[in-house]
Amino acid sequence: MPKSKVSIYSSYQKLTEGIIHRSRSILIGLADFSMFFIRYFKELIRPPYEINEFVKQSYLIGNQSLALVGITGFIMGLVLTIQTRPTLAEFGAESWLPAMISVSIVREIGPVITALICAGKVGSGIGAELASMRVTEQIDAMEVSGSNPFKFIVVSRTTAAMLMLPLLTIYSDAISMFGSFVGVNIKGDVNFRLFFSQAFAQLSFTDLIPALIKTTLFGLVIGLISCYKGYYSDKGTEGVGQAANASVVISSLLIFIIDILAVQVSNFIID
Repeated sequence: MPKSKVSIYSSYQKLTEGIIHRSRSILIGLADFSMFFIRYFKELIRPPYEINEFVKQSYLIGNQSLALVGITGFIMGLVLTIQTRPTLAEFGAESWLPAMISVSIVREIGPVITALICAGKVGSGIGAELASMRVTEQIDAMEVSGSNPFKFIVVSRTTAAMLMLPLLTIYSDAISMFGSFVGVNIKGDVNFRLFFSQAFAQLSFTDLIPALIKTTLFGLVIGLISCYKGYYSDKGTEGVGQAANASVVISSLLIFIIDILAVQVSNFIID
């Protein structure tokens, strides 16, 4: 066989082996995460309950994210109003600006942006923390001592993320609406009560409830992915960085996927 054909065949064989190896790794990872997912719900309903750790993690997740979420929400509402106002002014529809901004923020922009912020801040923190605990063998020590590290570490953090993300989204929506009010008054003079009466006139529970359900799923995804990557991270300091990075990337991707599915389901139910 000519050398050129041998070289082509060897390259093709290496490519095929690489694809097979990568596909096998992905399938094994999905199977492991499925077992991790099922174990979370089993441990969630099984006593004893780590109430103190859950409250502590809820405080840490919520309190440490307030400043970043608030600043981002204010800028989001302000910029969205400034960018949208000229277009509505061309059609003489400036009076619709508060309603349009409120619906956009509550339905879509607020939940997604808040979830992405939490994926970057909370998700990376949880992934790095658990990976550090795995590297320093703290998790192994808890298992040897007879305690349940999964319930203490994973269940408390994931449940806290599920609880705090909807609350942070409501907080972000409120700050965004105030930012929108400031944006409207940069080139105008709109009464505070008039602005918010127009904003809330177009909102209903069909806007709020799907958004809260969606953010709860976002919190579940962020908590589970971050805990999974940290809990089963590789040994060494490199594994800590990889766990933190993977937590952010995968959580952000799943947030967009869940958002697309949630929009389709909510539109189908409402229509």
